[in-house]
Amino acid sequence: MSVPRAMERVQTKVDDGKFRPDAIDTCPVCGDSRTEHWLRSRDRLHGRPTVYELRRCRGCNIVWLAQPPAPDEMYEHYTAAYHKLISGAGDDPSRWNRRKADLLRFKQSGSLLDLGCSSGSFLASMRGDSWSLYGVEMSANEAAAAEARTAGQIFVGSVLDAPFPAASFDAITCFDVLEHLYEPRCVMAKVSYWLKPGGVFYVQVPNIDSAEARVFGTYWHGLELPRHLFHYSPASLKFLAESEGLWPISLETRRNPAVGVGLRYVGDDVLGAAGIRRTPFAYRTDGGFAWRAARKAVRMTILRGLLAMAPLAGGGEAIHAIFQKAPNDSGCTA
Repeated sequence: MSVPRAMERVQTKVDDGKFRPDAIDTCPVCGDSRTEHWLRSRDRLHGRPTVYELRRCRGCNIVWLAQPPAPDEMYEHYTAAYHKLISGAGDDPSRWNRRKADLLRFKQSGSLLDLGCSSGSFLASMRGDSWSLYGVEMSANEAAAAEARTAGQIFVGSVLDAPFPAASFDAITCFDVLEHLYEPRCVMAKVSYWLKPGGVFYVQVPNIDSAEARVFGTYWHGLELPRHLFHYSPASLKFLAESEGLWPISLETRRNPAVGVGLRYVGDDVLGAAGIRRTPFAYRTDGGFAWRAARKAVRMTILRGLLAMAPLAGGGEAIHAIFQKAPNDSGCTA
């Protein structure tokens, strides 16, 4: 995910429809006032001291970041170190094999839009005579790379500014992006507007009700504060989609473990309490042979045991959901 993509427009769902950073008692998705404190934590990736609060809605089950950084400040939280950590995974072709197979179960051809397409690695995996490819990407450089790689049409800008007409797409995808956006309800409304009747929306997000999230709490790697603005469970994601006329045809959680990162964060605090400050995870180095051997030993023993017990604590760390627009739904205004 490129830095500018996090800088979507902000709209908190309050009575006047305007963003109010002090309005933390109203759910920004369903408007319910039955909200509660969920947890407080820091940006453990960068080792920064600012404490953030997450709140949860007892109505729709969504968890969100109260009083998030303003969009024009968010770039400060997407550092070069952050991008270095995540850049390699997206360009690995094998990453997309199962997602491609999942999508092809429900749609085999047509027009495909990828939200937050980055340099086009997923779109490239779908390239062929069966699909017309489109994307939305905030970074002009990444968008240019995607166009060169896929021969598709890439809109440069935010999701909510993309000018596609109603009923343009047979399939829309959104992988590891929705949790970064300020206006999920508005984004979901756009998706519904852009889909043809019978079209499908495939979205992947971290699972706030996962085994790792429950076990690690404030140390869970998937919190990614303050970059992740909304945290979804299968129930809250289903509520959000259905509120905009999209119905689940596949909704499951899958293992996407990062136990080692969670243990690292716990260790950072334990050592910090003893007066030992380690280099934050984002800036770490691989270390020497002895350190790499020790990490491998931990992975083969402690981590393997924790992963074996994970299903007892909850679902997988990633939600994979495919929603469909009703075949007889002619669309709505957006």
